[in-house]
Amino acid sequence: MQAIEGYRPYFQEKETFMNSKLKDIISTMEQQRWDTVLLTDPKHIYYLTGYASDPHERFLGLVLQQSCEPFLLLPALDADVAAAASGGICILTHRDTDQPYDILKSRLEAPVGVLALEKSHMTLSRFEQLQETLSAHHYADIGPLLQDMRAVKSPHEISIMKEAVRIVEQVLTEGLRSVRPGVRELELVAELEYLMKKSGAQAPSFDTMVLTGSHTALPHGVPGMREIQEGDLLMFDLGVYYGGYASDITRTFAVGHLSAEARHIYDTVLAANLSAIAAVKPGVSYGSIDQAARSLIEQAGYGEAFLHRLGHGLGLDVHEAPFIHGLNNELLQPGAVFTIEPGIYIPGIGGVRIEDDVWVTEQGVEILTTFPKELTVLG
Repeated sequence: MQAIEGYRPYFQEKETFMNSKLKDIISTMEQQRWDTVLLTDPKHIYYLTGYASDPHERFLGLVLQQSCEPFLLLPALDADVAAAASGGICILTHRDTDQPYDILKSRLEAPVGVLALEKSHMTLSRFEQLQETLSAHHYADIGPLLQDMRAVKSPHEISIMKEAVRIVEQVLTEGLRSVRPGVRELELVAELEYLMKKSGAQAPSFDTMVLTGSHTALPHGVPGMREIQEGDLLMFDLGVYYGGYASDITRTFAVGHLSAEARHIYDTVLAANLSAIAAVKPGVSYGSIDQAARSLIEQAGYGEAFLHRLGHGLGLDVHEAPFIHGLNNELLQPGAVFTIEPGIYIPGIGGVRIEDDVWVTEQGVEILTTFPKELTVLG
């Protein structure tokens, strides 16, 4: 394997940010005196190389050492796809009858003193195999570094996420045409997920949620065979993966005439959503954004019914750092993407949640989701 000289560009122009991220990791390796980095989370391998794969039970790893260029060790059956997707990065393969850890050891330049890996992703059984094969003296956690890197999205990543949002909003628009009294929650879920694939999404970014009536009072309710009825609140929480990145949107609708309290709940949640978005700008804390929404809901008398944090980071995972709650004093920085999703949930009446995806810019905030938020009556 070749020594790194100026860290040659492995990627095409649209993947330039991947090359930059690898250089950041190499720099951290030097500072932290890590001999070797082993990444095994397929999402991080995609993030850094452009190669996307689910290896199932087989071994997949991206290896970096200070003295040589990075290489991928992956199942032989995926070699052609990896070569086409990863921009020329060195690829090593193993067959089902091989021992990938022995191959890994044979290709390392020197004995491993400090091995950095993703501790939150590494299983105990795989760690024991690594320990037996490589016998590193110390194991460091590269997870926090990757979390910080992922928290700031590049323009290329933002463009992908905008398309993921466009697709899910198109799906919601078309799916609403199937809403009428008598339709079951799961029937709408099936229609939405069919539309996702038809519209070019890779997959739902989480289990699609359609809840009606009293079920809307359950923040993480499970769709079932309940039929939509006149007078119901109807909640849609859905997202898609596109290009490896997630979108996530929630909208709540009325089916026919709502009670006065249900309308008041809706108006309160909408005001909280708008207040939180207005508070987003570089340099403020995530906790202050949560408070901007929570204070309005508390003033309306529903503080105990806002059961969850205001939102979560969005990117390669539908739930990732940062997490937006009152105790998070971390300051917003340009490039962050996260959800804002206040909610009120009242047993016997129902629940309302309104969720947007937002991007922190140098000037303030750009709302990626554009689906209307004013109360819409269906049917």
